[in-house]
Amino acid sequence: MSKTTVVIPNYNGIKYIEACLESLRTSTVPVDIIVVDNGSEDGSRELVLEKFKEVKVIALRENTGFCHAVNVGIEAASTPYVFLLNNDTTIKEDAIEVLEKDMEKFEKAFSVQSKMVKMQNPDEIDSAGDLYCALGWAFAIGKDKKASKYQGLHRVFSSCGGASIYRKSVLDEIGLFDENHFAYLEDVDLGYRANIFGYENYADMNSLIYHAGSGFSGSRYNEFKVIHSARNSIYLIYKNMPLLQKIVNLPFLLLGYFVKWMFFVRKGLGKTYFRGIKDGFSMCHKEECKAHKIKFRFKRLGRYIIIEFKLIGNMIRRFV
Repeated sequence: MSKTTVVIPNYNGIKYIEACLESLRTSTVPVDIIVVDNGSEDGSRELVLEKFKEVKVIALRENTGFCHAVNVGIEAASTPYVFLLNNDTTIKEDAIEVLEKDMEKFEKAFSVQSKMVKMQNPDEIDSAGDLYCALGWAFAIGKDKKASKYQGLHRVFSSCGGASIYRKSVLDEIGLFDENHFAYLEDVDLGYRANIFGYENYADMNSLIYHAGSGFSGSRYNEFKVIHSARNSIYLIYKNMPLLQKIVNLPFLLLGYFVKWMFFVRKGLGKTYFRGIKDGFSMCHKEECKAHKIKFRFKRLGRYIIIEFKLIGNMIRRFV
Protein backbone atom coordinates (compact mmCIF):
# COMPACT_ATOMS: atom_id res chain seq x y z
CA MET A 1 0.00 0.00 0.00
CA SER A 2 1.28 3.46 -0.90
CA LYS A 3 2.16 5.97 1.81
CA THR A 4 2.62 8.80 -0.66
CA THR A 5 0.63 10.36 -3.47
CA VAL A 6 2.70 12.20 -6.06
CA VAL A 7 0.84 15.27 -7.32
CA ILE A 8 2.11 16.78 -10.57
CA PRO A 9 0.56 20.00 -11.88
CA ASN A 10 0.87 20.08 -15.66
CA TYR A 11 0.45 22.93 -18.09
CA ASN A 12 1.66 22.33 -21.66
CA GLY A 13 4.41 20.08 -20.36
CA ILE A 14 4.79 17.91 -23.47
CA LYS A 15 8.57 18.41 -23.43
CA TYR A 16 9.05 16.95 -19.95
CA ILE A 17 6.04 15.04 -18.61
CA GLU A 18 6.85 11.66 -20.16
CA ALA A 19 10.37 11.52 -18.68
CA CYS A 20 9.01 12.66 -15.32
CA LEU A 21 6.45 9.87 -15.15
CA GLU A 22 8.90 7.26 -16.47
CA SER A 23 11.28 8.12 -13.62
CA LEU A 24 8.49 7.60 -11.09
CA ARG A 25 8.10 4.04 -12.37
CA THR A 26 11.57 3.35 -10.93
CA SER A 27 10.60 4.44 -7.40
CA THR A 28 11.80 2.03 -4.71
CA VAL A 29 8.53 2.51 -2.81
CA PRO A 30 5.00 2.25 -4.23
CA VAL A 31 3.31 5.58 -4.92
CA ASP A 32 -0.02 6.81 -6.18
CA ILE A 33 0.28 9.41 -8.94
CA ILE A 34 -2.11 12.22 -9.80
CA VAL A 35 -1.52 14.58 -12.72
CA VAL A 36 -3.64 17.71 -12.53
CA ASP A 37 -3.77 19.17 -16.00
CA ASN A 38 -4.29 22.93 -16.16
CA GLY A 39 -6.06 23.06 -19.53
CA SER A 40 -3.05 22.01 -21.62
CA GLU A 41 -3.34 22.40 -25.38
CA ASP A 42 -0.08 20.74 -26.46
CA GLY A 43 -1.13 17.09 -26.21
CA SER A 44 0.57 16.42 -22.88
CA ARG A 45 -2.69 15.43 -21.19
CA GLU A 46 -3.47 12.97 -23.98
CA LEU A 47 0.05 11.55 -23.77
CA VAL A 48 -0.36 10.78 -20.07
CA LEU A 49 -3.74 9.15 -20.62
CA GLU A 50 -2.35 6.99 -23.42
CA LYS A 51 1.01 5.90 -22.00
CA PHE A 52 0.52 5.90 -18.23
CA LYS A 53 -2.59 3.95 -17.35
CA GLU A 54 -1.59 3.81 -13.67
CA VAL A 55 -1.78 7.61 -13.38
CA LYS A 56 -4.97 9.38 -12.35
CA VAL A 57 -5.52 12.45 -14.52
CA ILE A 58 -7.67 15.32 -13.32
CA ALA A 59 -8.36 17.61 -16.27
CA LEU A 60 -9.18 21.25 -15.58
CA ARG A 61 -10.77 23.34 -18.30
CA GLU A 62 -8.30 26.22 -18.09
CA ASN A 63 -5.05 27.28 -16.45
CA THR A 64 -6.11 27.94 -12.87
CA GLY A 65 -2.55 28.39 -11.59
CA PHE A 66 -0.17 26.24 -9.59
CA CYS A 67 -1.95 26.66 -6.25
CA HIS A 68 -5.39 25.58 -7.36
CA ALA A 69 -4.01 22.67 -9.37
CA VAL A 70 -2.00 21.20 -6.49
CA ASN A 71 -4.86 21.79 -4.07
CA VAL A 72 -7.12 19.74 -6.33
CA GLY A 73 -4.52 16.98 -6.32
CA ILE A 74 -4.00 17.13 -2.55
CA GLU A 75 -7.73 16.90 -1.90
CA ALA A 76 -7.94 13.85 -4.17
CA ALA A 77 -5.10 12.08 -2.33
CA SER A 78 -5.89 9.45 0.32
CA THR A 79 -2.36 8.73 1.58
CA PRO A 80 -0.64 10.11 4.72
CA TYR A 81 1.88 12.02 2.61
CA VAL A 82 1.68 14.10 -0.55
CA PHE A 83 4.74 14.65 -2.71
CA LEU A 84 4.49 17.70 -4.97
CA LEU A 85 6.59 17.42 -8.11
CA ASN A 86 7.12 19.77 -11.03
CA ASN A 87 6.46 18.29 -14.45
CA ASP A 88 9.97 19.28 -15.64
CA THR A 89 11.77 16.95 -13.24
CA THR A 90 12.98 13.39 -12.96
CA ILE A 91 13.64 11.55 -9.70
CA LYS A 92 16.38 9.27 -8.46
CA GLU A 93 14.75 5.93 -7.68
CA ASP A 94 15.03 6.18 -3.86
CA ALA A 95 14.11 9.89 -3.60
CA ILE A 96 10.61 9.35 -2.19
CA GLU A 97 11.69 6.50 0.08
CA VAL A 98 14.23 8.80 1.74
CA LEU A 99 11.58 11.46 2.37
CA GLU A 100 9.09 8.99 3.79
CA LYS A 101 11.68 7.85 6.33
CA ASP A 102 12.31 11.47 7.33
CA MET A 103 8.61 12.08 7.90
CA GLU A 104 8.38 8.97 10.06
CA LYS A 105 11.46 10.00 12.06
CA PHE A 106 10.45 13.61 12.78
CA GLU A 107 6.93 13.83 14.19
CA LYS A 108 6.86 17.64 13.99
CA ALA A 109 8.01 17.67 10.37
CA PHE A 110 5.47 19.28 8.08
CA SER A 111 7.58 19.05 4.94
CA VAL A 112 10.88 17.72 3.61
CA GLN A 113 12.34 18.95 0.34
CA SER A 114 14.53 16.95 -2.00
CA LYS A 115 17.91 18.10 -3.23
CA MET A 116 17.17 19.72 -6.58
CA VAL A 117 20.02 19.82 -9.09
CA LYS A 118 20.07 21.23 -12.60
CA MET A 119 19.06 18.67 -15.17
CA GLN A 120 21.55 19.98 -17.75
CA ASN A 121 24.31 20.33 -15.16
CA PRO A 122 23.78 17.96 -12.20
CA ASP A 123 26.94 19.26 -10.53
CA GLU A 124 25.11 22.51 -9.69
CA ILE A 125 22.33 23.08 -7.17
CA ASP A 126 18.96 24.40 -8.25
CA SER A 127 17.58 24.41 -4.70
CA ALA A 128 18.59 22.86 -1.39
CA GLY A 129 15.64 24.37 0.46
CA ASP A 130 14.15 27.85 0.80
CA LEU A 131 14.97 30.60 3.27
CA TYR A 132 13.01 33.78 3.95
CA CYS A 133 14.62 36.85 5.51
CA ALA A 134 13.81 40.20 7.11
CA LEU A 135 14.45 42.01 3.81
CA GLY A 136 11.29 40.40 2.43
CA TRP A 137 13.34 38.12 0.19
CA ALA A 138 12.91 34.42 -0.33
CA PHE A 139 15.90 32.60 -1.77
CA ALA A 140 16.98 29.07 -2.59
CA ILE A 141 19.86 27.63 -0.58
CA GLY A 142 22.87 26.82 -2.74
CA LYS A 143 21.49 28.19 -6.01
CA ASP A 144 24.11 27.76 -8.78
CA LYS A 145 26.70 26.37 -6.33
CA LYS A 146 28.44 23.00 -6.39
CA ALA A 147 26.04 20.21 -5.48
CA SER A 148 28.76 18.25 -3.68
CA LYS A 149 28.90 20.91 -0.95
CA TYR A 150 25.36 20.11 0.19
CA GLN A 151 24.97 16.83 2.04
CA GLY A 152 22.74 15.33 4.71
CA LEU A 153 19.60 16.75 6.33
CA HIS A 154 19.10 20.36 7.40
CA ARG A 155 16.33 22.66 8.60
CA VAL A 156 14.88 25.19 6.18
CA PHE A 157 12.34 27.97 6.51
CA SER A 158 10.14 26.42 3.83
CA SER A 159 10.24 23.70 1.21
CA CYS A 160 10.11 24.31 -2.53
CA GLY A 161 6.78 23.10 -3.89
CA GLY A 162 8.57 21.71 -6.95
CA ALA A 163 9.91 18.64 -5.12
CA SER A 164 8.74 18.26 -1.52
CA ILE A 165 6.76 15.85 0.63
CA TYR A 166 4.04 17.19 2.95
CA ARG A 167 2.17 15.65 5.86
CA LYS A 168 -1.47 15.64 4.81
CA SER A 169 -2.83 15.77 8.37
CA VAL A 170 -1.01 19.09 8.91
CA LEU A 171 -2.38 20.45 5.64
CA ASP A 172 -5.83 19.59 6.99
CA GLU A 173 -4.98 21.62 10.10
CA ILE A 174 -3.28 24.73 8.71
CA GLY A 175 -4.90 24.86 5.28
CA LEU A 176 -3.78 24.20 1.72
CA PHE A 177 -1.95 26.49 -0.65
CA ASP A 178 -3.44 29.98 -0.76
CA GLU A 179 -4.91 30.27 -4.24
CA ASN A 180 -4.74 34.07 -4.15
CA HIS A 181 -1.06 33.63 -5.02
CA PHE A 182 -1.86 31.92 -8.35
CA ALA A 183 1.90 31.25 -8.78
CA TYR A 184 5.18 32.07 -6.98
CA LEU A 185 5.93 32.27 -3.23
CA GLU A 186 2.95 30.08 -2.42
CA ASP A 187 5.30 27.45 -0.99
CA VAL A 188 7.12 30.03 1.16
CA ASP A 189 3.75 31.24 2.43
CA LEU A 190 2.75 27.68 3.33
CA GLY A 191 6.07 27.06 5.07
CA TYR A 192 5.71 30.35 6.97
CA ARG A 193 2.26 29.25 8.13
CA ALA A 194 3.66 25.92 9.30
CA ASN A 195 6.28 27.78 11.35
CA ILE A 196 3.55 29.86 13.00
CA PHE A 197 1.67 26.69 13.92
CA GLY A 198 4.80 25.12 15.42
CA TYR A 199 5.81 22.67 12.71
CA GLU A 200 9.20 22.11 11.08
CA ASN A 201 10.49 22.09 7.52
CA TYR A 202 13.55 20.19 6.30
CA ALA A 203 15.59 19.48 3.18
CA ASP A 204 17.27 16.12 2.69
CA MET A 205 20.23 16.03 0.30
CA ASN A 206 19.99 12.24 0.08
CA SER A 207 16.76 12.60 -1.92
CA LEU A 208 17.78 13.65 -5.42
CA ILE A 209 15.67 15.39 -8.07
CA TYR A 210 16.83 16.62 -11.49
CA HIS A 211 15.10 19.87 -12.47
CA ALA A 212 15.03 21.49 -15.91
CA GLY A 213 13.86 24.84 -14.50
CA SER A 214 11.65 27.59 -15.87
CA GLY A 215 9.37 24.95 -17.35
CA PHE A 216 6.32 27.07 -16.61
CA SER A 217 7.24 30.67 -17.25
CA GLY A 218 9.93 30.05 -19.86
CA SER A 219 12.82 32.05 -18.37
CA ARG A 220 14.40 33.09 -15.10
CA TYR A 221 13.18 36.69 -15.32
CA ASN A 222 10.08 37.73 -17.26
CA GLU A 223 7.11 40.02 -16.75
CA PHE A 224 4.78 37.29 -15.51
CA LYS A 225 7.24 36.07 -12.88
CA VAL A 226 8.35 39.54 -11.77
CA ILE A 227 4.80 40.86 -11.37
CA HIS A 228 3.51 37.82 -9.48
CA SER A 229 6.60 37.47 -7.28
CA ALA A 230 6.54 41.15 -6.31
CA ARG A 231 2.79 41.13 -5.73
CA ASN A 232 2.86 37.96 -3.65
CA SER A 233 5.82 39.16 -1.57
CA ILE A 234 3.65 42.00 -0.24
CA TYR A 235 0.70 39.70 0.35
CA LEU A 236 2.91 37.17 2.18
CA ILE A 237 4.02 39.83 4.68
CA TYR A 238 0.49 41.15 5.13
CA LYS A 239 -1.04 37.79 5.95
CA ASN A 240 1.70 36.21 8.08
CA MET A 241 3.31 39.03 10.10
CA PRO A 242 1.46 40.58 13.04
CA LEU A 243 1.58 44.39 13.24
CA LEU A 244 4.46 44.60 15.74
CA GLN A 245 6.61 42.33 13.61
CA LYS A 246 5.90 44.48 10.55
CA ILE A 247 7.03 47.56 12.48
CA VAL A 248 10.21 45.85 13.72
CA ASN A 249 11.11 44.75 10.20
CA LEU A 250 10.04 47.91 8.36
CA PRO A 251 13.58 49.35 7.92
CA PHE A 252 14.81 46.01 6.57
CA LEU A 253 11.79 45.63 4.29
CA LEU A 254 12.16 49.13 2.83
CA LEU A 255 15.83 48.46 2.11
CA GLY A 256 15.05 45.05 0.63
CA TYR A 257 12.40 46.33 -1.74
CA PHE A 258 14.56 49.26 -2.83
CA VAL A 259 17.47 46.97 -3.66
CA LYS A 260 15.16 44.62 -5.59
CA TRP A 261 13.67 47.53 -7.53
CA MET A 262 17.14 48.73 -8.51
CA PHE A 263 18.03 45.19 -9.60
CA PHE A 264 15.04 44.99 -11.91
CA VAL A 265 15.57 48.53 -13.21
CA ARG A 266 18.92 47.34 -14.54
CA LYS A 267 17.19 44.44 -16.26
CA GLY A 268 14.61 46.74 -17.85
CA LEU A 269 11.84 45.44 -15.56
CA GLY A 270 11.70 48.26 -13.01
CA LYS A 271 8.19 49.36 -13.99
CA THR A 272 7.02 45.77 -14.01
CA TYR A 273 8.34 45.22 -10.48
CA PHE A 274 6.72 48.45 -9.25
CA ARG A 275 3.42 47.37 -10.80
CA GLY A 276 3.66 44.08 -8.93
CA ILE A 277 4.25 45.88 -5.61
CA LYS A 278 1.24 48.10 -6.29
CA ASP A 279 -0.90 45.06 -7.08
CA GLY A 280 0.29 43.46 -3.84
CA PHE A 281 -1.02 46.33 -1.72
CA SER A 282 -4.29 46.20 -3.64
CA MET A 283 -4.59 42.48 -2.84
CA CYS A 284 -4.39 43.20 0.89
CA HIS A 285 -7.64 45.17 0.69
CA LYS A 286 -9.64 42.42 -0.99
CA GLU A 287 -12.02 40.44 1.19
CA GLU A 288 -10.92 37.10 -0.22
CA CYS A 289 -7.35 37.94 0.80
CA LYS A 290 -8.26 39.32 4.21
CA ALA A 291 -9.95 35.98 4.95
CA HIS A 292 -6.56 34.23 4.68
CA LYS A 293 -4.73 36.53 7.11
CA ILE A 294 -3.33 34.56 10.07
CA LYS A 295 -4.83 36.05 13.21
CA PHE A 296 -2.38 36.78 16.01
CA ARG A 297 -2.72 34.49 19.01
CA PHE A 298 -0.83 35.30 22.21
CA LYS A 299 -0.16 31.60 22.75
CA ARG A 300 1.98 31.70 19.59
CA LEU A 301 4.13 34.61 20.78
CA GLY A 302 7.13 32.35 21.36
CA ARG A 303 6.88 31.04 17.82
CA TYR A 304 6.78 34.57 16.39
CA ILE A 305 9.94 35.41 18.34
CA ILE A 306 11.66 32.30 16.96
CA ILE A 307 10.53 33.25 13.45
CA GLU A 308 11.95 36.76 13.88
CA PHE A 309 15.34 35.38 14.85
CA LYS A 310 15.17 33.17 11.76
CA LEU A 311 14.37 36.17 9.55
CA ILE A 312 17.32 38.15 10.86
CA GLY A 313 19.64 35.14 10.77
CA ASN A 314 18.63 34.37 7.19
CA MET A 315 19.29 38.00 6.23
CA ILE A 316 22.83 37.69 7.54
CA ARG A 317 23.23 34.30 5.86
CA ARG A 318 22.14 35.77 2.52
CA PHE A 319 25.32 37.86 2.36
CA VAL A 320 27.80 35.44 3.96
